[in-house]
Amino acid sequence: MSAVQEMTAAVLHGKEDIRIERVPVPEPAAGEIVIKVGAALTCGTDLKVYRRGYHAKMLVPPALFGHELAGTVHAVGEDVTKFALGDRVVALNSAPCDACFYCERKQPNLCDDIIFNNGAYAEFIRIPARIVEKNTLAIADGVPFEHAALTEPLACVVRGLDECEAAIETRPGDTVAVIGAGPIGLMFMHTAQIAGYRVIAVVKRDEQIAAAKTFGAAEVVQTTQVEDAVAAVRALTPNGRGVDVAIEAVATPATWEWAVDMVRKGGVVNFFGGCAAGTKVELDTNRLHYNDIKLLASFHHTPTTARKAFALVTGGKFKCAEYITGRARLTELDSVFRKLMSRTNDIKTAILP
Repeated sequence: MSAVQEMTAAVLHGKEDIRIERVPVPEPAAGEIVIKVGAALTCGTDLKVYRRGYHAKMLVPPALFGHELAGTVHAVGEDVTKFALGDRVVALNSAPCDACFYCERKQPNLCDDIIFNNGAYAEFIRIPARIVEKNTLAIADGVPFEHAALTEPLACVVRGLDECEAAIETRPGDTVAVIGAGPIGLMFMHTAQIAGYRVIAVVKRDEQIAAAKTFGAAEVVQTTQVEDAVAAVRALTPNGRGVDVAIEAVATPATWEWAVDMVRKGGVVNFFGGCAAGTKVELDTNRLHYNDIKLLASFHHTPTTARKAFALVTGGKFKCAEYITGRARLTELDSVFRKLMSRTNDIKTAILP
C-alpha cells in the first residue's frame, strides 16, 4: 500500500487560533477535482471567522478554511469531462441545487441545499462535484491566479449592483454613494464606476481617500472631517436631493441609517454589510413611505453573477493588480490576519502556498 500523501494547510481550531499543519492531500470522488492552489486571497468573511472562531453556515472547527482561490487541476475524479489535469481554473465557494423552492424562483443565492466549500489556505483543495459543474471556470494563460481569485467576492458585489439596477431605472451618470472603503466597499466603487455611475465614497481613515479615488470615486467624504456625513453627501448632489443609489458596506446601525438618509426620493438603498445577529436599526418610516424609497439587502452570489464578475476580472477593465496589496506564504497566515485586525491600508493579501 502506498503511503498517504500529505500537504501543508491552515487549520482553524477556534477564536484567533490558526495552526499550520500537515494533513492528507485530498482525493477526488466521482465528479470532483483537486486543485493545486496557485493563490488564495484574504477576505473580510475569513477575518470574521478568524475573530469568532467559527462560521454558522460554512464551517465548525477544527476545519480547513479560506474560500477565494485559483490554481491548477491536480487530480480529477471519474465522470469529470469539463476539466483535465493541468487546466488553470477558479472555483467558487458554493453552488446551488437548482431544484428547491428558492432556486425555482431564481434566487439560487438562498438555496435550501446550497453547498459551501472551504480550505483555500492550503497546498491543495478538493472541489465538490456540484461546484465543479456549476461554479468552476477555466482561466486563460495570461491571467494571474491572484487576479482570477477575485471572482468570488466580485460576484457578490456584481449581484448587489444588479439588484439596485433592477429596483429602479438607473441611467449612466447616476450617483452612487458607497459607505465604507474596505475590500468590498472598494469593489462596489470600482464596479459602479466601470458601469458608468458617478461614485461618492464615504470613508473614515486618511489612507482610504487615495484608495477610493484609485477605484473610481469622483468625490470622497471623510466622516472624521465633516460634522454631518449625510449632509456632506447630499451637498454633492444636484439641489441636494440625495444620491440615486446608496450602498452600505460597513455593517453598523449608524451607517445603515446614513444610507437611508443619503438617498433621494425614489432611490434605492442596498444594506450589503451584514450586522451581527440581533442588531436593531431605527428608520424614519414616514420618510421611507412618502419618498417611495426601495430597501434591499443583498447576500452572496449566483452562477450568473460569478460569470459576470469573471468577465470583469479577465477582460482588463477591473484593476486587479491594484487590489492585491500584499503577498505572504501560507506559514505567515496568522500574522497576516493579526495585521488585518489592526485596520491597515491593505486591501487583499495573496497567500501563496
